[in-house]
Amino acid sequence: MNASTALLAAAEGGIIGDGRTGANLALGAGALGMAIGWLALARAGGGISTGNVRTGGMAAIAVGTVCTVLAVLHLATASGGPGTGNGLVGAIVAVPLGLGAVLLGRRALTRCRRADRPADRMTV
Repeated sequence: MNASTALLAAAEGGIIGDGRTGANLALGAGALGMAIGWLALARAGGGISTGNVRTGGMAAIAVGTVCTVLAVLHLATASGGPGTGNGLVGAIVAVPLGLGAVLLGRRALTRCRRADRPADRMTV
């Protein structure tokens, strides 16, 4: 089983359970990505001194991308509408969570790069 087949089967919920499983996976990944992105952004702002900002930012981008892909795949393959028990509403909620994680990770990376520049080269 290649990666694209496994990802499609996970989005459909065919590997591990009912129709809501793909949406629940996407929601969990989205929540995790938002938490990682928020922590990376807090590190970049100097609020938390432990950890690597670049690693946290890249991890938030990666997890957010996986969340968005899983949610969109689930939306594309779900049968029925909202309220049918297929996890359609969960997938709809997971898309902005994944995109938010990507944006938080990107903002943390931008702040990290801005802080690494020498003071004489910074422009306002």
